[in-house]
Amino acid sequence: MNVAKSSSATATTGTVEAPSPYRGRFAPSPTGTLHFGSLVAAVASFLDARAAGGQWLVRIEDLDPPRERPGAADEILFTLHRLGLGWDGPVLRQSTRCDAYSAALEQLRRDGRIRDCCCARAALAALPQNARRAPGDDLFHPPACISRPAEGRMRQAFRFRVPDHDVEFRDRVQGTVRIDVGTTVGDFVLRRKDGLYAYQLAVVVDDEEQGITHVVRGADLLQSTPRQILLQRALGLRGLEYMHVPLAVNASGLKLSKSSDAPGLAAASSTLQIVAALEFLGQDPPEVLKAATADEVLAWGVSNWHPERFAGVASATAPA
Repeated sequence: MNVAKSSSATATTGTVEAPSPYRGRFAPSPTGTLHFGSLVAAVASFLDARAAGGQWLVRIEDLDPPRERPGAADEILFTLHRLGLGWDGPVLRQSTRCDAYSAALEQLRRDGRIRDCCCARAALAALPQNARRAPGDDLFHPPACISRPAEGRMRQAFRFRVPDHDVEFRDRVQGTVRIDVGTTVGDFVLRRKDGLYAYQLAVVVDDEEQGITHVVRGADLLQSTPRQILLQRALGLRGLEYMHVPLAVNASGLKLSKSSDAPGLAAASSTLQIVAALEFLGQDPPEVLKAATADEVLAWGVSNWHPERFAGVASATAPA
């Protein structure tokens, strides 16, 4: 876990007393088919919601058309249905929500919380602070821009002005996390130069719109949580409960992802796939469940849900 050293001041958010009832969500991006890592996140968020007697919603994060694969959104929903992971209410699609993101951006602008930026990604990637970042990772941006616009010739991104203090929160299984966003990421993008809204802004606005109280997702997004907490505060929104489950990696220790061509979930044996996810999450499902239906496996999972069994585990190797 990359936790930055302390800076001059600390802002702390402890366990949030979330309103009742529990509302969780699963929010895949339609860049490809669901893989085992996606399944782990979906199963964990589903079981946590149902074990709490709450609702489980699905959101399609389709805000980046250049990266999306035609038909992937429908395929994802079909796979969730096949696995018995039924959701509550309509599916929210981020592509229909741009007016809400624009309104949030304007509120932040009025409050002096955003600034323009013309820095090219290639220029930022060349900074020493970004030398070890993996492709696709958020790049560190220094306090001042390193590029200046040619008069009327460059489009601008909009970045959130990060305050000078750490953000601390209590993750339900990863423990206390404390990150200095200013030194690890810097002012982060809310709307890109191409006009597309960034994940960090959209997810905060949509969690509020859907009344989400609990977020259960992969540990790869743990570093994003402080940025989202900063945005929640800046927009005057509710705080949420967070739980980041172990990240599924391959034999080389690399994250399973759609962009790295992780194998999709086979159409056969929904039961065995869910049992494998339960085993990965340390839930110790009995052998007899392999002969049960997917619905029966999920019902067992709800009645025997123990997140403490993977407490402190950030990643684990996916089954072959």
